[in-house]
Amino acid sequence: MKFKVYRGCDRGLSHRGCGRQDKQLNTYDWLADIPGNIDTTDLVEVQFKNTRKGYYHNVNNLDLKKGDIVAVEANPGHDIGVVTLTGRLVELQLKKANIKSPDDIRRIYRLAKPVDMEKYYEAKAREHATMIESRQIAKGLGLDMKIGDVEYQGDGNKAIFYYIADERVDFRQLIKDLAAAFHVRIEMKQIGARQEAGRIGGTGPCGRELCCATWMKNFVSVGTNAARFQDLSLNPQKLAGMCAKLKCCLNYEVDDYVEASRRLPNREIVLQTADADYYYFKADILAGLVTYSTDKRQAVNLETISAQRALDIIEMNKHGEKPISLQGDGQQRQDNRPVDLLADADVTRFDSARRKKKKNRSRDNRSEQQGKKEHAEGKQNDSRQHDQRRPSRQGRQNPSADSQTKGEKAENHHEEGKQ
Repeated sequence: MKFKVYRGCDRGLSHRGCGRQDKQLNTYDWLADIPGNIDTTDLVEVQFKNTRKGYYHNVNNLDLKKGDIVAVEANPGHDIGVVTLTGRLVELQLKKANIKSPDDIRRIYRLAKPVDMEKYYEAKAREHATMIESRQIAKGLGLDMKIGDVEYQGDGNKAIFYYIADERVDFRQLIKDLAAAFHVRIEMKQIGARQEAGRIGGTGPCGRELCCATWMKNFVSVGTNAARFQDLSLNPQKLAGMCAKLKCCLNYEVDDYVEASRRLPNREIVLQTADADYYYFKADILAGLVTYSTDKRQAVNLETISAQRALDIIEMNKHGEKPISLQGDGQQRQDNRPVDLLADADVTRFDSARRKKKKNRSRDNRSEQQGKKEHAEGKQNDSRQHDQRRPSRQGRQNPSADSQTKGEKAENHHEEGKQ
């Protein structure tokens, strides 16, 4: 069998095996390349809007593959969905979905026709406006509930309203009002905050797509004990997911942490040595390492030892014996300080050329400043000499000025005498 590169819903080198994550709760069909895989069962997995899936019998023996759009049996009418899985793995998916009654498994009518797709797109175009109007109707009735999503059936004869409510809600009057407003059959489905996050989708703080939107179907209760076992900070902002509940991934590794923590010593036991007493500070649970401090409240003289070594010291203290140190008899505590690669190197070895340039520049600057000072001093001396010469000239001119004033005074006095 030759491998083909599929586009659209299928992508990769596998023969109809690996699908792109364009559909939520997508399943990798690792049996797709096995001959006769499709002939083992007539069950087909069909996915609808967001995370809603259904399982149907291929009674007409249609040649279905992943990505085909089919018309399936519904009550009433028919619905339009996308084939996401065929073959032997569908039986395993039935067990996960906990579907036991054969009445829950209906039939596939046909591949979707253009007429079916036109009705489907018309019904989907009304979903958002229906959700907004239904919220206003529920608010007018004073119901403590939130309608999170609306899904129309493929033929437009039925609408599913997904809502969230903390308490039980009597929505009998709401169903009547919705049926009168939209003229379709109404079905109400209550979902939780985790199911709503799965239907909407998104990216988690880990950078990957949400687990509830990709592969997780059954939700298990998560408690803060899972964070305590893993020695995580009990910060609600870090422990909460997109749904404002505790992250489901807290339960993924909690069993390994519980098993590993059983091999660690008790936190309340104090290790006694010949040097000092050591108190529990922190532990690397999976690595089996414990760190002790000489101070009960602060990180002082920290020493990290293995859990087995700590248990051996505890057993020695019970018999009244004290080891020389935590690391072992005759061994000194290892210094885990970071190594400075430039401790013995001359950091200024590249600055010698720059220093010479700076020195030459400073010498030139000094000579320039000295020349400027000498030039300024020369100017000052010239001005002083010029000022000294000025009084002599004035002295020469003053006698004539005095004689003129004396003559003027005499004339004035002579004129006064005449009068």
